[in-house]
Amino acid sequence: MGATAKILLLGSGELGREFVISAKRLGAHVIACDAYPQAPAMQVADDAEVFSMLDADALAAAIDKHQPDLIVPEVEAIRTEVLKDFEDRGFNVVPSARATIMTMNRDRIREVAASELGLLTSTYLYAESLDDMRAAVDKVGLPCVVKPVMSSSGKGQSTVRSADAVDAAWAYAVAGMRGDRQRVIVEAFIPFDYEITLLTIRTRDGVVFCPPIGHRQERGDYQESWQPAAMSAAAIASAQEMAKAVVDNLGGYGLFGVEFFVMGDQVIFSELSPRPHDTGMVTLISQNLTEFDLHARAILGLPIPSITLHGPSASAVILADRDASEFSVEGVAEALRPDSDGIDLDLRVFNKPTTRPYRRMGVALALARQGDVEDARAAARAAAAKVSIRYKDA
Repeated sequence: MGATAKILLLGSGELGREFVISAKRLGAHVIACDAYPQAPAMQVADDAEVFSMLDADALAAAIDKHQPDLIVPEVEAIRTEVLKDFEDRGFNVVPSARATIMTMNRDRIREVAASELGLLTSTYLYAESLDDMRAAVDKVGLPCVVKPVMSSSGKGQSTVRSADAVDAAWAYAVAGMRGDRQRVIVEAFIPFDYEITLLTIRTRDGVVFCPPIGHRQERGDYQESWQPAAMSAAAIASAQEMAKAVVDNLGGYGLFGVEFFVMGDQVIFSELSPRPHDTGMVTLISQNLTEFDLHARAILGLPIPSITLHGPSASAVILADRDASEFSVEGVAEALRPDSDGIDLDLRVFNKPTTRPYRRMGVALALARQGDVEDARAAARAAAAKVSIRYKDA
């Protein structure tokens, strides 16, 4: 497929924004879609459509209207049956309709990994009611992790450490669910040493990998990430083997964010997203090609050269703390001024039209040309702390 492709982007958040920039640099025409106007990706796209991705009729109408060469999902909650119908009619869904169906739901991708491929995962059960969840927790044991089968950015995810916390965890999971499936996955807690994202790119020439990315979460959502994560050669090889098995099973082309828990040399499959990953925003400063460049090249059928690191790098998020529609972002100049030599800093302000508690409004990026990953992490956190959201009524 040529770089002049017409792309219908389903979801227009900060990841979509960076993807649009990468795709347009290669000559693509992009129509950005989301449920609200002036979403981040819409601000840099050629055209925009506002509708809910869960509205089957509106989704089908947008595809019929624009006749895209590529349909590129960027969010989890989509009427995947509509994508399957259009794929059957000859449209190209990235990476494939089957992949979107499998990965939009934690239960389905878990079954692919554990049952079809035999990959090592945590012990898990599903629940569709509070009574089901109580029974699942009894069987899985405490502590355990509860997640909606469909959600994003950690919404609805919690760790249950005592029996009297089960009811609250169910309520929190239901409140954080996306789509219309009231179902949760109850996982045994794994005392992992650390967790990583392995950005895995499936191309027409084979599967390639970025160096592993470490990350830290709060409330189930990423707060900072760094690259490269310190892993043994055996653990890296195991993660790459498992990631390749999953993406080859799903098929299609593009970048996949594959998450693993790591205990020594043992690697345990966690989750997979068939699109650029939150934690991969560190690649905006760390690599010669960002995760968004890699996704664009892979889906457009363009060559991917060797992926190289500029040096130890990190990202740290900038969060809002309340609901507001009138606000400003301050401290940008201070954030871009490094506190020490040998550190390069950058910033992405997402330009979202509204804030809410814990909403990601930007990300600080650091590259330690002289130093290590811990130096980069400290610099990214310090830069993020210098940026503030000033609310009009404050």
